[in-house]
Amino acid sequence: MHKRIYRYWVCQILGWGGWTLLNLAFFYFLLQDVYWKSAERRHLLLAILLIEFCWYIIATHLLRFVLKKNGWIQFSTQKVIGLFVISVMLTGLLAYYGAKSTALVTGNSLVQYEKNQNLKEAITKEKDLGLSGTNYYLAQKNNPKDSTNYQTVQNIKRTTGWYRNNNGVWKYEEQHRGRFWWDIIFTFILIALWLLLYMIWHYLERNRKDEVDRLNLEKTVKELELKTIKSHINPHFIFNSLNSIRALVDENPKRARTAITELSNILRSSLQVEKMETVPLHKELDIVKDYLALEQMRFEERLKVEMDIDEDTLEQRVPPMMLQTLVENAIKHGISKRINGGTIKIISRFTDKDFELIVQNSGNLEKKTDEGFGFKSTRDRLKFLCNGHAYFKVEEIAGTKVQSKIVMPVEY
Repeated sequence: MHKRIYRYWVCQILGWGGWTLLNLAFFYFLLQDVYWKSAERRHLLLAILLIEFCWYIIATHLLRFVLKKNGWIQFSTQKVIGLFVISVMLTGLLAYYGAKSTALVTGNSLVQYEKNQNLKEAITKEKDLGLSGTNYYLAQKNNPKDSTNYQTVQNIKRTTGWYRNNNGVWKYEEQHRGRFWWDIIFTFILIALWLLLYMIWHYLERNRKDEVDRLNLEKTVKELELKTIKSHINPHFIFNSLNSIRALVDENPKRARTAITELSNILRSSLQVEKMETVPLHKELDIVKDYLALEQMRFEERLKVEMDIDEDTLEQRVPPMMLQTLVENAIKHGISKRINGGTIKIISRFTDKDFELIVQNSGNLEKKTDEGFGFKSTRDRLKFLCNGHAYFKVEEIAGTKVQSKIVMPVEY
């Protein structure tokens, strides 16, 4: 919060300060003879630039306060446009008249100074023409065309803005009437530029914040989904293994005890990788070998295992328990449903750009097999962990085998 406030004030001071310096350079290099050589004019000019600098900051800061108070960034586009126009006009008028009034009250009005100087010049010209103390100004009322001094008198008014009325009182008439409108319009333009930059900045800031919030939300959802998937994988595996051990308790207690030892090894390994998003393939293979050893005690000669593992792939990172899930499904949906059992074959290899992990089993692909939890969790984990750069496919090959194939980027 403090950093944002600090940044805001730095931008305010540098922005309006830069504009003030630009004005100063303009008067110094282009109007030096008029405003710089005269010490009195120079001091007035510097004072006015300082006053305008302060009022621009005051007016725009007040505008910022009002905008924040009303929560403008939540407005519709049509409402923002209307707010923009009204804000520019009101803030522009405040900055313009605030600066003019302050200059006048403090005696630093350059306009008033120039009017006074022009009055002195008008009086001097009147004396030089020998009109001082006469009623020449009545000629404008009686018959100005017959007055020999009419054109000369008009020249005084045209060059200084001052003239005597019918009562002989000096009056001032602005000769550059468009100057006021140019000044006020230019003030509106400056405020509009400030407000445009302010709004664009906050729109970009809001979009960036929304994007960060969206990414954080996606990350949180991804982490929760991964944890949910993991929490399903381990109980799912444990229940299947305990069922296998239960079948051995009465038939062969010794084998059952060995199976319990194997299961404890598997659980210990799975707990170690539970906190990891990926593990080296060789660690995943260790868990799978323990699992297959456990299952072979139940299926005996009905389960045959083949391994075709490229040694170069042993350090490839894979999601933990994923291979075990595929092997478990191959036994559950393939081997266990065949009277004569079958073969489980695990293949690990590199292609030109990808890493392939394949599990093949004897049997036929059932229609709803790939809709089960194991296959769904595999697809979800690959989607979350590889950001769509991996895929999982289950298909029947050669009419007598089912193949589960994972393809992942090598760099993953």
